[in-house]
Amino acid sequence: MITRSPAPLQRHDEAEEPAIATTGTAALTTTADTTAITHVDVPTDSEHTAPLSPPPAWQAQLSGAIRDPRELCRRLGLDERWLPGAEAGHALFEVRVPEAFLARMRPGDPGDPLLRQVLPLVEETQPTPGYVADPLEEAAHTPAKGLIHKYHGRVLLITSPACAVNCRYCFRRHFPYAENSPSMAQWEASLDTLRNDPSITEAILSGGDPLATSDRRLAWLSERLEAIPHLKRLRIHTRLPVVIPERIDAELLDWLGATRLQKVVVLHINHANEIDEAVIAACRRLSDAGVTLLNQSVLLRGVNDTVETLAALSERLFEAGVLPYYLHVLDPVTGAAHFDVPDDEARELVTGLRDVLPGFLMPRLVREIPGEGSKTPL
Repeated sequence: MITRSPAPLQRHDEAEEPAIATTGTAALTTTADTTAITHVDVPTDSEHTAPLSPPPAWQAQLSGAIRDPRELCRRLGLDERWLPGAEAGHALFEVRVPEAFLARMRPGDPGDPLLRQVLPLVEETQPTPGYVADPLEEAAHTPAKGLIHKYHGRVLLITSPACAVNCRYCFRRHFPYAENSPSMAQWEASLDTLRNDPSITEAILSGGDPLATSDRRLAWLSERLEAIPHLKRLRIHTRLPVVIPERIDAELLDWLGATRLQKVVVLHINHANEIDEAVIAACRRLSDAGVTLLNQSVLLRGVNDTVETLAALSERLFEAGVLPYYLHVLDPVTGAAHFDVPDDEARELVTGLRDVLPGFLMPRLVREIPGEGSKTPL
């Protein structure tokens, strides 16, 4: 297991970058995001001598997230029998849990649905036929660094290699972020791809988590996207408003509210217990800025694999002003087979949901199949 010393205090416009795991190795700290769009963030001579200001609250939480499986188990009062598996899984994909998310977990309960999403288990080390490092074959759809173009009319930009929380079932847990963190010139090349293709009407910021990037960089990127006349929408896929609600602060709302592009934020929430009052307040701030809020979930064994749990999630999402969008079956990524729910069972759950929910709270059950032009309904 790799241990790390605390990260140094950084300037408020330089987000501390969480560690990213690579296939078959322990997680390594990456500074890829600090090399992207560097012309925006290079300090002037006066900035070198200016006193450091404290980071925003969200960045402090980001840098202070739990990264040690022993600490995670200790803080939640788990029996020591969970430690060997937690350390074995951590060696493949690092633990990362912010305090705000930890606070919503039930102490002493290894089956807590939030903890189950982030606690490494020994099952992650067991090879499973059909489970691979790149289940969506994204490498075949990456024409430029940090740009993924799979579907007609929209492109995905890997805006940050970092996440605020490392979910154990993440389909990009083995993604080669070090190879997809563009320099300034490479960002311009990616933007040229959008500028030169009038069929592209939507830019999707993804990662990692795009909101793990500083607002200064996001504002820079947003302005350049806005200047592309045929772009209509800016979509952001993020978990940060859920795991660190303080991320939705005035600086973020300033650049997001200023763009002419239609704004869509797709959250990733799997269980109603993830939505506390702070999350609801963050969602309302986004709505007030003109953002359409959607949610996509992953169907996970032991987390949300009952009709009651999924119905409660849809109801709680609506209380927060968020519409259910997709319910994904698990992408077969190496290390996540223990979360799988078979397709027949997934369909039965959705049938049960239709008996208890109005249609506008029904998520669409889908699978992403490499090479297909869209998500495939099940």
